[in-house]
Amino acid sequence: MIQCSFKRYEKKYLLTPAQYEAVRAGMDAYMTPDKYSNYAICNVYYDTDDFLLIRTSLEKPVYKEKLRARSYGPARDDSTVFVELKKKYDGVVYKRRVVMDAADAVAYLDGREPGGDSQIHHEIDWFMQTYRPTPKAFIAYDREAYTGRGAPDLRMTFDTNLRGRRERVDLRAGDDGQPILKEHQILMEIKIPGAAPLWLARLLSENNIFSASFSKYGAYYKQYIVRPSVTHRPAPALELAPEFQKGVLRVA
Repeated sequence: MIQCSFKRYEKKYLLTPAQYEAVRAGMDAYMTPDKYSNYAICNVYYDTDDFLLIRTSLEKPVYKEKLRARSYGPARDDSTVFVELKKKYDGVVYKRRVVMDAADAVAYLDGREPGGDSQIHHEIDWFMQTYRPTPKAFIAYDREAYTGRGAPDLRMTFDTNLRGRRERVDLRAGDDGQPILKEHQILMEIKIPGAAPLWLARLLSENNIFSASFSKYGAYYKQYIVRPSVTHRPAPALELAPEFQKGVLRVA
């Protein structure tokens, strides 16, 4: 069964090859590879014409949100694609997603076809009506993924070969792009509903590994999109989505 709602903490770490090897050795007794452990992830990020969403995100506000379409490997028209609305409020990440064929996802996000009548579709519709975003960047990377032994809510991922492009911003147009990370850098993410287990906290401390503020789309934006000569309007605080205005987001 495909999970469509997530509520968790997500921490990111930029590792050297030596740190990566130490973590892989230290986690071996506690983590096991995902069913699909090694794969390429492709994303198309949607934003306003003046990149309001990513500019706001980079200012680290209490509340931020983004919309993307994701596939595992380059897509075809009939490939499974996840349309994901990701929100972060007071340090907690809420991810909501719907599953569609790639061609249907493009038509839905372009406003040419309705998506559906679920609560998640309504949240995505509200986002689209509020920001009128369009595809702005393609980001891909190669991922190793692991889940906790006896603790499936704990996930650790390692991303390499981060790359992006502004042309051919379509999941069906291959997975090539310009490099985002420095050579040999590895992005580790720890995803967990609460506090990290003691073994993991010790492993990070022993190897001088500290969390970093890092956004894949944000890094690409700063390297390849923003220019000193470009003037943007200031990024205001984003309006809370309706479900946050009513209280804590329910995760079904």
